[in-house]
Amino acid sequence: MDKNNSIIIRPLRAFDELRAVVELQKTYWGHDLESVIPTHMLFSIANSGGHVLTAFDGDKPIGCLVGFLGTNTTDQDRPAMANLQVVSKRMVVLPEYRSHGVGYRLKVAQRELAIQAGIRLVVWTFDPLLSSNAHLNIRKLGAVCPRYVIDYYGTNPDGGLVSHGTSDRLMVEWWITHRRVDERLTGSRSPLTFAKYREADTIIMNPPNLTDDGVFTPAPTFLPPKSSLALIEIPTNFTIMAENNAALAKAWRRHIREAFQSIISQGYIVTDFVREHYDGHHHAFYVLSYNGPQFESFRVDP
Repeated sequence: MDKNNSIIIRPLRAFDELRAVVELQKTYWGHDLESVIPTHMLFSIANSGGHVLTAFDGDKPIGCLVGFLGTNTTDQDRPAMANLQVVSKRMVVLPEYRSHGVGYRLKVAQRELAIQAGIRLVVWTFDPLLSSNAHLNIRKLGAVCPRYVIDYYGTNPDGGLVSHGTSDRLMVEWWITHRRVDERLTGSRSPLTFAKYREADTIIMNPPNLTDDGVFTPAPTFLPPKSSLALIEIPTNFTIMAENNAALAKAWRRHIREAFQSIISQGYIVTDFVREHYDGHHHAFYVLSYNGPQFESFRVDP
């Protein structure tokens, strides 16, 4: 049965009903005080220009998305009004409801709220090794990632934001009124396939090694891009890998950090994400595009 048929999404504002959002967060982040946004803070966010969108299956809360108004501080000379953006801070969906489009619907609802407020940019961060998040953020929503930040949340393991000694993040920019985003959300233009990227002479910068027991290990070196496009491969299920082989997970963390540092420093940004089955294995790739004139429109009114 399609779980989406019975699911509704609405913003919560009352103090008592926001307690359910705290419990939702604990299903993913645990009970550490550092990890969970408390009720009083959710209340302040929801009633001071932010939002706590919550998905319900009947009366049961099954997902939430927390966002608030912020400013881009990179240009201090511009007034705050010119730099307004929605900061998307926290999204959680119950395990049994994942892969049913709940997260996608929450993000679309967030986009609608931002458009109503006259804001065209939503920003957030995510772990670059989580392929399901990359698929949603980049492939389905049409966001781009111009920056990779090392140890964004530091290296202290308390709070669940650090994995294997690091907290590297991709910085997401979702230009919600841009034609590219509209095309992804409406399906009016099909995104490119892995085969099409390869036909365009797009190099896989880091083709991994395959061990005799079927495990992908990081490539020892990186291949230089041959065109305005490049691919970076990541494990298809890093979470399972990290649970079963901590040493390999750490190796992939170091490897992906080096790969992104290398390619972004050359003027490339993340513009797509593709998953493909070939050579008898599942693969997942970030697509990076040279940050030339074709992407200047992300920062002006389309």
